[in-house]
Amino acid sequence: MDEQALLGLNPNADSDFRQRALAYFEQLKISPDAWQVCAEALAQRTYSDDHIKFFCFQVLEHQVKYKYSELTTVQQQLIRETLVSWLQAQMLNPQPEKTFIRNKAAQVFALLFVTEYLTKWPKFFFDILSVVDLNPRGVDLYLRILMAIDSELVDRDVVHTSEEARRNTLIKDTMREQCIPNLVESWYQILQNYQYTNSEVTCQCLEVVGAYVSWIDLSLIANDRFINMLLGHMSIEVLREEACDCLFEIVNKGMDPVDKMKLVESLCQVLQSAGFFSIDREEDVDFLARFSKLVNGMGQSLIVSWTKLIKNGDIKNAQEALQAIETKVALMLQLLIHEDDDISSNIIGFCYDYLHILKQLTVLSDRQKANVETIMLAVMKKLTYDEEYNFENEGEDEAMFVEYRKQLKLLLDRLAQVSPELLLASVRRVFSSTLQNWQTTRFMEVEVAIRLLYMLAEALPVSHGAHFSGDVSKASALQDMMRTLVTSGVSSYQHTSVTLEFFETVVRYEKFFTVEPQHIPCVLMAFLDHRGLRHSSAKVRSRTAYLFSRFVKSLNKQMNPFIEDILNRIQDLLELSPPENGYQSLLSSDDQLFIYETAGVLIVNSEYPAERKQALMRNLLTPLMEKFKILLEKLMLAQDEERQASLADCLNHAVGFASRTSKAFSNKQTVKQCGCSEVYLDCLQTFLPALSCPLQKDILRSGVRTFLHRMIICLEEEVLPFIPSASEHMLKDCEAKDLQEFIPLINQITAKFKIQVSPFLQQMFMPLLHAIFEVLLRPAEENDQSAALEKQMLRRSYFAFLQTVTGSGMSEVIANQGAENVERVLVTVIQGAVEYPDPIAQKTCFIILSKLVELWGGKDGPVGFADFVYKHIVPACFLAPLKQTFDLADAQTVLALSECAVTLKTIHLKRASPSVPLVHSGRLGAPLFAFFFSPGPECVQYLQQEYLPSLQVAPEIIQEFCQALQQPDAKVFKNYLKVFFQRAKP
Repeated sequence: MDEQALLGLNPNADSDFRQRALAYFEQLKISPDAWQVCAEALAQRTYSDDHIKFFCFQVLEHQVKYKYSELTTVQQQLIRETLVSWLQAQMLNPQPEKTFIRNKAAQVFALLFVTEYLTKWPKFFFDILSVVDLNPRGVDLYLRILMAIDSELVDRDVVHTSEEARRNTLIKDTMREQCIPNLVESWYQILQNYQYTNSEVTCQCLEVVGAYVSWIDLSLIANDRFINMLLGHMSIEVLREEACDCLFEIVNKGMDPVDKMKLVESLCQVLQSAGFFSIDREEDVDFLARFSKLVNGMGQSLIVSWTKLIKNGDIKNAQEALQAIETKVALMLQLLIHEDDDISSNIIGFCYDYLHILKQLTVLSDRQKANVETIMLAVMKKLTYDEEYNFENEGEDEAMFVEYRKQLKLLLDRLAQVSPELLLASVRRVFSSTLQNWQTTRFMEVEVAIRLLYMLAEALPVSHGAHFSGDVSKASALQDMMRTLVTSGVSSYQHTSVTLEFFETVVRYEKFFTVEPQHIPCVLMAFLDHRGLRHSSAKVRSRTAYLFSRFVKSLNKQMNPFIEDILNRIQDLLELSPPENGYQSLLSSDDQLFIYETAGVLIVNSEYPAERKQALMRNLLTPLMEKFKILLEKLMLAQDEERQASLADCLNHAVGFASRTSKAFSNKQTVKQCGCSEVYLDCLQTFLPALSCPLQKDILRSGVRTFLHRMIICLEEEVLPFIPSASEHMLKDCEAKDLQEFIPLINQITAKFKIQVSPFLQQMFMPLLHAIFEVLLRPAEENDQSAALEKQMLRRSYFAFLQTVTGSGMSEVIANQGAENVERVLVTVIQGAVEYPDPIAQKTCFIILSKLVELWGGKDGPVGFADFVYKHIVPACFLAPLKQTFDLADAQTVLALSECAVTLKTIHLKRASPSVPLVHSGRLGAPLFAFFFSPGPECVQYLQQEYLPSLQVAPEIIQEFCQALQQPDAKVFKNYLKVFFQRAKP
């Protein structure tokens, strides 16, 4: 072996050595016999370095996984012998191998097992067991091999081919017949021998039992001797967590519902009599978390049994199952209310399913009603934050609590389904008593009281948030709580969690303010002062900006009396913060977007006349325009790149803010009706000069382009005079990304204005195409994936542009570009359909082709197009699907094939039969020959007599194809075409 290359395997080696080691590994993988060197090194223990040993196993692993079938019988025998002799050597080693080497060895054993067990090595387990016997090191490796085999056969995270899945099923069936009882016996011996002397091996063995129990005969494990031993392990501190997990897997095993009930009940009796149900005496929270998972498993298993028995009509046993479930509820509740959230979280599944049972019962007993109430109180208590929760710097623990809260919310929703009246009454009681004394109550209790009110909105669902109409008692209770919330003064509570919950809740129940609008002013003040948008916490300010926007939008009809006051109060929050003033604004630019949108909504939806709306909108946007002009001048003069970037950012924000105000307009309140066209046209004139700025082009163009998109919607044809010069600037010095983002703008204009923009499109069509072709033809590094992806996306955008032009009835834009250019364009579409393995682009190309055939394929079409159809379009419909890259198992490719079928069908329908044969191959647009049209399937004739025979298609298949093509139902031909190409491809 290359000793120099092996030095690179050390993690501390420098990068050159590591690269050399990597190259050496690749070399050994390719070499037909290099693996034998590694096998010999392992068998003879040539190397003591752990990384080299691991490396040798990696080479062997690659050989077994990918090249085993290429080996001779002798070579395969050598691999078996190497592994067995390595295993024998482990019995004698003074020190065990490192864990990572043992795991890798186990993986290689497992790969060899799945490859050879059914054919050449049926005595695999007997050979392994005869080597390891009860030697602790041998047992350790034996158990690791078993886990690796289980992973190969059963692990759902490993993706298997259907062939591998069939093989794995056959292996498991054979193992059940031939060796599982012996393996189970070996596990029992290992557990018995090592339970008091070697906890590591015992825990490994329990893990193996837990893994295999899901697919072996349960009676081999669920019997007195095994269960008694496992229960014994439950009392041994170092074993009991693993024993718990093992029992959980046994309980989880699918089986007959009555048998499952008996198994769970007998297990529960033993655990209870051994004192495990006395949760309050147990201090080990790690064990309790596993025990909670076990109880959850037992509870859910009983519920599954009950469900099956009810379904089967076995009422007697179903009653027994329900009784068994009820006897576990007290234990479930103890675990649910436990102060450790992991313990509580592990039992939620049982709790949720139990409530589902109660929901199905017509009448609840007093005991069951009491259980529902206890669960409700437990959920309310467990929703509460603890003292350690870090609101300013949320980490992993905080994220876990947020997830746990989501689980509790599901329980609350389920409680609402079982007893909505009880939930409403309980929440009301907690809410009222807490809010009465909020000044002297701890923040977490105040927060959870408001949180419960917030959660009721989803727990007691209504359509369109109509919580305050319909059911009188419910509406009245919610109205009372909302009134208390907004009048109690709790919005002043000095904790961010309470403040945020307050604002979230008032927005969630915005319909309350249509019932009691007198409370709107005090809530608006809370949003606008130190409690909301001017809060000391940036997190609160940011969230409030969004919530304020939602609040105003949803209540815009009630806002009229407050509009000017709000606009005055938010004036300072609308200021654009240039980079040089050093002033740290209260809101980030993202938050300011919401404030601008809110201002726009207030103005547009007001009851003011159009002149007043225009004046207010001008007041809102003029400062942005003025700042924009100043900053653009500064940018032109800026030398420092960092300063240029920050100025460009600021300019981009200004455009973004103006753009965001336009979101307030709607079909009912258009820009014209509000008298605001002039203001936005002024904005356009102010922002467009940024397109000619040579500095920071990307960010400036992006912002102005987005603004143009909005103005096309808002200003409609008034925007058209600005488009030609804007386009001209945006096409200068283009990169792939610029073009990709520019084309959707042209598509939007084309689709919206159609014939109105025909002159403009005709003028800019070829300049745009030249810019696209220039970028696409630029050379790029062969392995530069990002450049290849950019070109692919640009190609898609180009074809999308052509599709928009043809689909908007504007094909004359293409036709008027001159014969040479038209042909060039059409050839690129053919290339897109055939040459590039991109089904999304191919689909678009076939859509373009079928549209052009529809528009130009008749007798009035451009001279020469008929020739192009038969010379290029028809062949494209066959060459593309015949390519190896055209994967008919891929959904996008099937869509491309569907459009290909539409193209052929359109050609068939549009082409009548000429009396002159198609022989000319002149350039498109050049004078060809006259077509004398008479009835008859010209396309079918061409396919039958010329094209399909040229592809060596059998005459009977040609006949079949042409019959399918002539079917009136297009779907029949689409389905046929897929089958046709599936047969045609090797």
